[in-house]
Amino acid sequence: MTSKTRLYDAFGELIYAVALADGLIQQEELDKIDEVLKNHPWGKDVKWSFDYEARKGNDPKDAFEKALDLFKENGPDPDYYNLIDIIERIAVSSQGMDTDEKEVIEGFQTSLRNHFLEFLDQNGLMKT
Repeated sequence: MTSKTRLYDAFGELIYAVALADGLIQQEELDKIDEVLKNHPWGKDVKWSFDYEARKGNDPKDAFEKALDLFKENGPDPDYYNLIDIIERIAVSSQGMDTDEKEVIEGFQTSLRNHFLEFLDQNGLMKT
């Protein structure tokens, strides 16, 4: 299991990847990020990670892959439900969710789901 600090860093990286998926982080997205993260106990940690990625101008695909790797290492976590809700709210905040943002979100969900299903199958834990 990954430390919660590292997990929340990965949340910020994924939020960055979604917000930048269409090539630009819009002010509406920044406002929504602030709004949704202020209500979460781990929001400051996630926001710090998002801001770090944005300041460095990191490649959103690299941020996505780094976050996904950490989620796979961490294993299933109930906080992923909150994360999906947050990234969807951010994506629709600026003129609705565009195709690129939708692809990032669906790619995240599909990759993580497939990884966990593969793990269960390889360890004889899948019921057929």
